[in-house]
Amino acid sequence: MDHADLGRRLRARRAALGRTVASVAADAALSVPYVANLENGRGNPTLSALDRLAAALGARLTVTLDEPGGDAAEPVPPPTLLAFARTRSFRRAAGELAALLGQEPHQVRARLLDALAAVARALHRDELSERDWQRLLDALVLVLAHPAG
Repeated sequence: MDHADLGRRLRARRAALGRTVASVAADAALSVPYVANLENGRGNPTLSALDRLAAALGARLTVTLDEPGGDAAEPVPPPTLLAFARTRSFRRAAGELAALLGQEPHQVRARLLDALAAVARALHRDELSERDWQRLLDALVLVLAHPAG
């Protein structure tokens, strides 16, 4: 993964979570200009900084060594999912779920984004409509908020 790709991934995840550069930088104990430069494909981040950024974005950093030409990078969530994650209904559902679970809203938004992307990948349906994303979100919220006992 090159610096430009890393920057696109960081920005997409942050934007999908409705976070500002300043809030992510604060959570990662990094400066705003440093994070902004990384998002713009500039800089040479340390593994420590990337690990803190991943945690601030509700993700985990993984490092792999692949054969030349191999691409083991995690896929970026589909654009339609990133757009859906910025909607009021996604943010409201994540906020309600965060309150119910006693967790930080941005962490719940990140986990929901990952879960929705994983379900779509498993179904080989990356480009879903907003209505389909909403239906998947509703199903996840139903299971998480009202587990069968």
